[in-house]
Amino acid sequence: MKAVEWRLPQEIDKSFILFEEKGTYFVYPWHYHPEYELVLITKSTGRRMVGDHIGYFQEGDLVLMGPALPHVWVNDDVYVKGEASTPAEAIVVQFVPEFLGQHFLNIPEIEPFRKILLKSKRGLAIRGKACKMITSLMIKMRGQNGLQRLASLLTIFDILSGTRDYELLASPTYEQSIQATDYSDRFSKITDYIMRNFNNDIALHEIAGVANMGVTAFCNFFKQHHKATFVEYLNIVRIGHACKLLGEKNFNVVEIAYECGYNTLANFNRQFKKIKSMTPSEYRKTLHV
Repeated sequence: MKAVEWRLPQEIDKSFILFEEKGTYFVYPWHYHPEYELVLITKSTGRRMVGDHIGYFQEGDLVLMGPALPHVWVNDDVYVKGEASTPAEAIVVQFVPEFLGQHFLNIPEIEPFRKILLKSKRGLAIRGKACKMITSLMIKMRGQNGLQRLASLLTIFDILSGTRDYELLASPTYEQSIQATDYSDRFSKITDYIMRNFNNDIALHEIAGVANMGVTAFCNFFKQHHKATFVEYLNIVRIGHACKLLGEKNFNVVEIAYECGYNTLANFNRQFKKIKSMTPSEYRKTLHV
């Protein structure tokens, strides 16, 4: 999938970026950048896509992503329409591997953290105690300067190094193909539309219209850049969301099928087994729910 290269401004007297995102809703497109990024949602809800993973976010959602991993956070319609009671807010930390010197990541003390950075190529949703501790630190960093802010970031590195309470997001087979081209805006529109409507029926002429293309041209364009047809990709997105819901006890399989856009349980089961090589019930058992 093509994505826009999107860069945040960095203060000349700072070794890394600390950025506060505030607005009616998040406006960033489907994008990537060369920095590692830690995103903390402090207000608002919606859907996030990291690589080929799609999931919901809410206040307290914390994700670490490696360089060149495409991602986007899309707020729920209540924010986009300006009807939410609170704005959408997030705290973002970005750093390049050599931000503390060319050999920083090669020193012995960094070895445990280097392993986390390798896993961040797929994106990590941080959970539990680690999430709470890092959230507190990131909120405090907004009022810190100089060495205090740097010390807080190094403490965050230490917390990440010691936790196993995280979820790997993008699939192991996810292939990054990052090239900023004229197609970027088109892919951003397609991705945004899929994320907002994957649980509804999406006709080919409808999504082709979003891309301002004819159906045949759209199908060829989509398969060329996704290595899958639009229908195949839509099923991957839907089943990815189903996997998240299967981890929640308050949803049964029938409810999940309809929530993910399938009109029949039989079709849901068929697509799930095709993609995950097991039934939804078997998948739920692997989660010990």
